[in-house]
Amino acid sequence: MPYLVAAVVLLALITAVNLLLTLGVIRRLREQSTPPHGGHAPADPPAHGLPLGARPEVFTATTADGEQVRDSDVYGMVGFFSAHCTPCHTLAPQFAEQAKVMGRDRVIAVIADTDPELAALLAPVARVIVEDYDGAVQAAFHNSWTPWVYLLGRDRRVVAAGGRMADLFSEAPA
Repeated sequence: MPYLVAAVVLLALITAVNLLLTLGVIRRLREQSTPPHGGHAPADPPAHGLPLGARPEVFTATTADGEQVRDSDVYGMVGFFSAHCTPCHTLAPQFAEQAKVMGRDRVIAVIADTDPELAALLAPVARVIVEDYDGAVQAAFHNSWTPWVYLLGRDRRVVAAGGRMADLFSEAPA
């Protein structure tokens, strides 16, 4: 009988220590997830390229049709897509529909790597640039995510950006 009492007391002590350690971990996690000064964490998704108001850096690229495109030529809509990227293929038809409305000269589609299906969909409505993931246009926009789309004003500043078409036109001024 004394062994049973000792085992129950030992088990109770181990359980109590485990509970204290768990509460300490929860408290630490709450402290790390709360921003300083009691504010709220931003609800905006992380940026994957240029922030609002920024301009793309200087670049020169050649479209799939052999046309030269410079940063100074770019205003309107710019979309970044990756080859064989399922979300890119989901977004591309919506991008193409909006490109038809805006006009081909105001739309650039950048496809990282070779994807004939994406190029065939976008080429009739956009100037398509096929380049590596570290290509000139990707670098000029500091783009690190696909699909990612930008809306640039006539002054070439980013008016809206996001991973969905709704991100462009819900944030853009009327």
